[in-house]
Amino acid sequence: MERTRVAIAGGGPAGMFLGLLLARGGIEVTVLEKHADFLRDFRGDTVHPSTLALLDELGLGPAFEALPQRRITWVGADLDSGPAQLGDLSRLHGPHNYIALVPQRDLLELLAEAANKEPGFRLLREAEVTGLLREGADDGGAPDGGRVTGVVWRSRAAHGQQGQDDGTEHRLEADLVVACDGRGSRVRSAAGLEPSTFGVPMDVWWFRVPRKASDPEGALGRIHRGQFLIMIDRGDYWQCGYIIRKGADAKLRAEGIAAFRDRLGEVQPWLADRLGEAPASFDDVKLLDVRLDRLARWHLPGFLAIGDAAHAMSPVGGVGINLAVQDAVAAARILRPALARGGAVPEAVLQSVQRRRWWPTVLIQGFQQLAHRAVVGKVLDEDAGKGSDWTTSERTPLPLRLLDAVPALRVVPARLVGIGPLPEHAPKWARP
Repeated sequence: MERTRVAIAGGGPAGMFLGLLLARGGIEVTVLEKHADFLRDFRGDTVHPSTLALLDELGLGPAFEALPQRRITWVGADLDSGPAQLGDLSRLHGPHNYIALVPQRDLLELLAEAANKEPGFRLLREAEVTGLLREGADDGGAPDGGRVTGVVWRSRAAHGQQGQDDGTEHRLEADLVVACDGRGSRVRSAAGLEPSTFGVPMDVWWFRVPRKASDPEGALGRIHRGQFLIMIDRGDYWQCGYIIRKGADAKLRAEGIAAFRDRLGEVQPWLADRLGEAPASFDDVKLLDVRLDRLARWHLPGFLAIGDAAHAMSPVGGVGINLAVQDAVAAARILRPALARGGAVPEAVLQSVQRRRWWPTVLIQGFQQLAHRAVVGKVLDEDAGKGSDWTTSERTPLPLRLLDAVPALRVVPARLVGIGPLPEHAPKWARP
């Protein structure tokens, strides 16, 4: 049986940032990523100003700047009553007054390359965490055992890094296990923790449509007669999110791809001339099962959950990655002194991580719930939408009229989305 100081389940943004920071703090850490690489289609590719500042603090700014990227400085809405600007990131102070759009795999590989330079860091790819080890439990752990003392993981490769055949089970002892394996966290479930869920009115279909040089730039939301389309400028294509009613995926797919293309041509007419190319079929349309949930307790003795494993966010505002990264930075700063002393991490320290990140999570999720009720729900619900400013062409909604009348107010949504209510900074011991 192998041993590490900290075992991190999941090699997404939260897991990789946490692993890098702890390794730079002299803590032995193992990140277990179930896939062979970081390539996932339609994974969140937004890197927000607060994360860009963090990369600078870690000495990774120049390497990130060298990555191919598209930058967004404003977010707008295209209503039947006319265009409106929702947020202006150029009004933010500091060198990073924009959101960078970079394939997430490139960001994660950059973090992995930096972390691999630290002697205490190890990244296991094709290593899927399937269970937890517990103090005093039978071999392999038990769901209601004592302190978490490590993980059980399975090799997914036919001939992986460890040289075992596919399906070989391993045990890795650790003084602390951190769940960073996303909204469907298997590790969280193995710990016996279940989140409280909040109802959401929508799911999202993600797909790509070719972009022309004459198209608008930036990111915009198009609302028209009960339809809601998100469009993110990726240079040579639009990354599109079509909002559908929660649970309507199967019914709408049964109507056929031609019917969907007709919907897209109706909601955004200037896309009609290229919809014969993409989406070619529903194989090109990926469903995001939108969830909004939160653990009441993020920790157990020997165990901590952060990021989406602790609080799944709605795609509204695109802030999920930003919040997960900030969780990781706060966790590294708070955990490192206890880890450096050796032995088990006191649960009071784990509680401090949750206490630090609790109110930003609740605040952002509260804003998302408000947006679900006041905007998304009204657009999708034809009856509730009758007479609504969001679904009629006669009148621009009041919040957008205020932003139009007082442009300086556009910095408020820009700061909330781009920086967040409680930005975290790299501790001095993690900086070069």
